[in-house]
Amino acid sequence: MPNVSSRSKSPRGPRRTGRLIARILIGLLVLLLVLAVAGYFTIDGRMKRIDALTDYEGRPADTPGTTWLLVGSDSREGLTKAQRRKLATGSSVGRRTDTMMLLHIPDNDGRPTLVSLPRDSYVPIEGHGSAKLNAAYSFQDGGPALLAKTVEKVTGLRIDNYMEIGFAGFVGIVDAIGGVEIDVKQNINDPKAGIKLKKGVQTLDGATALGYVRTRQTGATGIPDFERTQRQRQFFSAVVKKAASPGVLINPFTSVPLAFSAADSVAVGQETGVFDLLSLGLAMGDNPVTTIVPFSGFEDINGENVVRWDRDKALRMFEALAQDKQVPKDVLAK
Repeated sequence: MPNVSSRSKSPRGPRRTGRLIARILIGLLVLLLVLAVAGYFTIDGRMKRIDALTDYEGRPADTPGTTWLLVGSDSREGLTKAQRRKLATGSSVGRRTDTMMLLHIPDNDGRPTLVSLPRDSYVPIEGHGSAKLNAAYSFQDGGPALLAKTVEKVTGLRIDNYMEIGFAGFVGIVDAIGGVEIDVKQNINDPKAGIKLKKGVQTLDGATALGYVRTRQTGATGIPDFERTQRQRQFFSAVVKKAASPGVLINPFTSVPLAFSAADSVAVGQETGVFDLLSLGLAMGDNPVTTIVPFSGFEDINGENVVRWDRDKALRMFEALAQDKQVPKDVLAK
C-alpha cells in the first residue's frame, strides 16, 4: 500500500509547481499591464497640448500618410540665469523658431522623408504679406497655429501632428538617453554657441548638442543656414533613433526618465498622443530620406537677407509627398 500511495501522489508535486509558476507569470503580466496602462495615462496627462492645427477655409484636404511639423523654438523657459550662461543661450525675450522640419511617414512601405524648412524662407503669411517663415511664429498674432497654417498653404500638405521643443527640453531629452553619437564633419570653435569640438565621431551631451545644432559656423559650402539645417537633421535623426532603440526602451533606467522628460519637455497639438510620438520614433528608425526644400539662392528684401525657394523643384517635392510617393532624386539635397 505505501508503494501504491507514493506512486499515485508523485505527479502532484510537479503539477503544483507548474500551476504556481503559471500563476506567478500571470500575476507578473497583469502587473506589467497595469503599470503600462498607468504609465500611459500618467505620461499622456503630463504632456502640454496646444491649439496648433486648426481648420480654416481653403485648408488642404487630408493627404495620404502622416505628416508632422517639428519645431525647435529658442524659448529659454525653464532655464535659470546660470543655465543660460552655461548653455550660451543669451537672455533673448519673445519667441522665435530655430528649427522647422516636416516629417512625412508614408502609408506604404516607403522610407519616411525629413525636410528642413529654412527659417529665412521668404513666403506669404496671412495678414502680413510676405516675410521670413519663422516670422509666422514670432508675430504678436502668430504662434504655432499661424506657423502651421503658413506651412500647409505653401506646401499643399495637410499637417497631422505638431511637436515643439525649447532649449531646456532639448537638453533634458538628450541627457535622459545618455547623450547621442554624432559624426562631427569639421572642427568647430564657436564661443557664441558655447562649444569647441574636434572633427570625428563622438558622444554629445545635452549642452554640447544644443550648441552643435545652433552654431552658425560654416564649412565647405560657406552657407550658414544650409549647414545648420544639415546638422539639425543629422542630430534629430540620431537622437530619435537612439530614443526608440530597444536598448533604451526595454531598460527602465533609461526609458522611464526619457518618457517623463519628453512629456515635460515637448508641446504637441491637441490631436497628438503618446502612441503618435512612439510611431514617430519608430519611423525615424527606418532610415529616412533627409533633405532641405530646394532653394534658388538668397536675396536682400527690405534690409533682410532671405531664402528664395526653387519654385519648380519645391512644387515637385511637395506634390510627391502629397501623393505618398518618394521625392524625385533630382530635387533632393543633402
